[in-house]
Amino acid sequence: MNLNKALYLATNEISNVCENPAKVAKRLLMHHLNASIEWIFLHGNENLNNEIAYFELVRRFKNYEPLDYILGFTSFYGLDFDVESGVLIPRPETEILVDKSLEILSSIKKPRVAEIGVGSGVISICLALKLGIFITATDINKKALNLTFKNAKKFGVSDYIKLIQTSYLEGIFGDFDLVVSNPPYIANDYVLDKFVLNEPKNALFGGFVGDEILKDIIRISANRGIRNLACEIGYNQKASLSKALEQSGYKAEFYQDLAGFDRGFVAKLI
Repeated sequence: MNLNKALYLATNEISNVCENPAKVAKRLLMHHLNASIEWIFLHGNENLNNEIAYFELVRRFKNYEPLDYILGFTSFYGLDFDVESGVLIPRPETEILVDKSLEILSSIKKPRVAEIGVGSGVISICLALKLGIFITATDINKKALNLTFKNAKKFGVSDYIKLIQTSYLEGIFGDFDLVVSNPPYIANDYVLDKFVLNEPKNALFGGFVGDEILKDIIRISANRGIRNLACEIGYNQKASLSKALEQSGYKAEFYQDLAGFDRGFVAKLI
C-alpha cells in the first residue's frame, strides 16, 4: 500500500469522529514516519512501511483518544510540550493566563510565585523561562508532577520549579506574591465531547456548580494574605467569582478569550 492510499483509507476511517479527518490522517502519518508533510507529498506513491502500526494510530484516534496524546506533544506559547494520558492537555486560551501573570510579575522585584494544579507544567515553565524566577508548583496528581519535571528538564528550568504533591497549598509555608491557577472549573453535569472525556476528570470537573475549587483558591489565598491572584475560569462564572473575590478583599479584573467569552481574572488584595 502506498502513502496516498493509506491517507485515503485513514481519512475515511475517521471521517465520522472529527471535522477535518484528512488533516488528522496526515498528522498521524507524519508522526508514524517522522517525516514532514512536504516529504509525504513528494513520496506519495512509495510503499508505506509498517502499515499495521500506522492504522493502529488511526484506530486509537477513532476510539476518541485525543490527538495530542497519540502524538505525545502539544504546542503552547510557541513551544512543544510533552503530554501524556492522565494529565490535562494544555489549551491555547491558557496562554492568556501566562501573559496576565507576566504583567503582574513585571512590577515585582524577585517575586515569589506558587501555581496550584501544575498539570503538564506549561504555566510555571513559561514564567520561569521568561523571568528566571523560582516557582512552587503543586498538584494532587503524581503523574502530572512527573510530567512537569520532564518538561521542565527539557527546557532547562527544572532547578527553578519546586514540585510538591499536595492539595492547594497544604503543608507549604512562606509568603507568595502571586498564586496562579488553571484549576478544574467545569460543572459535574456538563456534557463534554468524547475526546475531552478521555482526559483526567479530576482536572476538568470542579464540582456541582463548577466554581467550587476557584472559590477555595480565593479563600485560601486571602487567608494567607497573598496579594495577587491570576486564575482561569469558566465562561459563565464571572458573577459568582466577582462576589467571592469582593468578599475576600480582592479587587478583580476579568478578561476574555479570543472568542469573547469570560476566561479568567487577575485580582489584587486591597
